[in-house]
Amino acid sequence: MFVGTLTVGDGRLFYDLFAMHFPASDAFKPWQVVTHMFMHGGFTHLLFNMFALWMFGTPVEQRLGRNKFLFIYFSAGIGAVLFQLAGYYWDYFPAVTNLMESGLSKTAINDIINFNILDGNQFTGKLLTEQLEPYLYENGIPESIINQSVYNNLFETNVLIHNSTMVGASGCIMGILAAFGLMNPNAELMMILLPIPIKAKYFIPGIIILDVISAFTGQSFFSPSNTAYLAHVGGAIIGFIVMWYWKKNSMNKYRWDQ
Repeated sequence: MFVGTLTVGDGRLFYDLFAMHFPASDAFKPWQVVTHMFMHGGFTHLLFNMFALWMFGTPVEQRLGRNKFLFIYFSAGIGAVLFQLAGYYWDYFPAVTNLMESGLSKTAINDIINFNILDGNQFTGKLLTEQLEPYLYENGIPESIINQSVYNNLFETNVLIHNSTMVGASGCIMGILAAFGLMNPNAELMMILLPIPIKAKYFIPGIIILDVISAFTGQSFFSPSNTAYLAHVGGAIIGFIVMWYWKKNSMNKYRWDQ
């Protein structure tokens, strides 16, 4: 998938087809819920995710077996999507409600927030204005509806839609990491930038707490600023719940039932 992203369709085709787009986007397709887990934003992103998958996934798969490993991996990935989308919809629903109260129909809102207003890497009001004026005329929508507040809302919602695209296996990895921590709570782990051994039962919850803080404050501790932090949290929570359930229901008096 990474090679395809680099070589097919000028680097855009795979991204447009297989990255997870916001459901209100015209680019959204149902299969993206799964395919985005195999997409990555760059070589470093891919490298760190695959290193973590090898390091933590290997003992988890050896303990659980292939089928349970795949179940927890994809469950965590889907959980990551749901948590991150919940965060995006927290901003999206009030914005759309305000726009509908201004007199715009839901169809018009959906059309306008899907306008391409990217000039290079920047969203521009100029491109929104250039497309908005003829759209209003063609659809018989009075320009008086579009006051400054409505215009700003349309612009910000457009940015939200286009900036909500997700790629990467990080949510899956966080689910595997949570499962590893539940299976091996006293295993000592270290971060590259903090070479101090910390037990998994403290290390993994600590990472999740930092992701929660990052999600609500925008403060990045050890990930790029465009990281989908709620996806990390969602993947970890689902991985923990699945692993906790299996552990609870497969433990006899002496050992785990494999």
